[in-house]
Amino acid sequence: MSASLRRRTTAAVIGAISVIALAGGCSSGSPAPVSQGQARSTPESSNQAAGRAAVPRAASALQDDYQNVIENVLPSVVQIEADNSLGSGVVYDDKGHIVTNAHVVGGERSMRVTTATREQPLTAELVFSYPEQDLAVVKLERVPSGLKPAAFANSAEVEVGQIVLAMGSPLGLASSVTQGIVSAVGRAVTTSAAGGGVSTTFGNMVQTSAAINPGNSGGALVDLDGEVVGVPTLAATDPDLGGTAAPGIGFAIPSSTVRSITDQIIEDGEVTDSGRAALGIRGRTVLNADYEPSGVAVVEVTPGGAAAEAGLKSGDIITRVGDEEITTITSLAETLASLKPGDTVDVEYTRGGTERSAEVTLGELE
Repeated sequence: MSASLRRRTTAAVIGAISVIALAGGCSSGSPAPVSQGQARSTPESSNQAAGRAAVPRAASALQDDYQNVIENVLPSVVQIEADNSLGSGVVYDDKGHIVTNAHVVGGERSMRVTTATREQPLTAELVFSYPEQDLAVVKLERVPSGLKPAAFANSAEVEVGQIVLAMGSPLGLASSVTQGIVSAVGRAVTTSAAGGGVSTTFGNMVQTSAAINPGNSGGALVDLDGEVVGVPTLAATDPDLGGTAAPGIGFAIPSSTVRSITDQIIEDGEVTDSGRAALGIRGRTVLNADYEPSGVAVVEVTPGGAAAEAGLKSGDIITRVGDEEITTITSLAETLASLKPGDTVDVEYTRGGTERSAEVTLGELE
């Protein structure tokens, strides 16, 4: 599956009802007397009645959970307008820092931010944009009263099936909320490169059953504890249908990654520790005699990088990394996205038609 990076994305869908069955009867073991015209109550009918009563109670409790989360978290979600895009953001601290997607801010240095406590937008300046993880931090020039930072969860504890709410500004409709579940975790997703540009691969993404709508990129994917578990950024598309959106398949950057990158940007003004594995090469996809993708040719080796230290050279063709077959530059990027700096993997490659292998200790993407 290929996933297209779409400005102004979102997330969500649900379902959970518990039923309590109650049974009753006459203590004597014989049926209770029934007066003329009175229907006899049986254990079966009592169970059905109790079940019907339990459904509204369970649904009402779930609805209360939703409303409490929305009331607590929605004030922390903002709308961001740049010259060429519209998206969402999440208030990160009480100093006016807001985290959003890099593709929301684009190449802009200044943007307009509308908070939940103000009708008129405020001016914010870009602190730093990190397209490699599609994250950016902007800072309000003036911090309004009532600005409420969001709470961020430990995304390592996010589980498949967990109910989540997505908050943002789909189609410019500020403070909108949708609902869904976590469909999968740990996904490696590659964006489609628009206009022949360079595609980007993101690792360890949270997949959600959300209906992704333009405007929610950079917003908040929130659990029922009211904590942000991810920042929605990607909507899947079906290449066989001309790039039409694939319903129910959306992706969010996990909250732990968001916190790590954002803290570095605030403290250092840049990202000094990406946490992403790198092989230390520049490569391209090569085709076999049948014009099928068959590996990644090493175009250039980074001096002192992981590949160079393991003896790989320009002209080598990488065909496998660990247990994963490598046929394209995209498959290589997705494999690396699932690994960590410092991991040691076996890399299979050919040199001059001869098959070789090397043990490579992965470096870190800068």
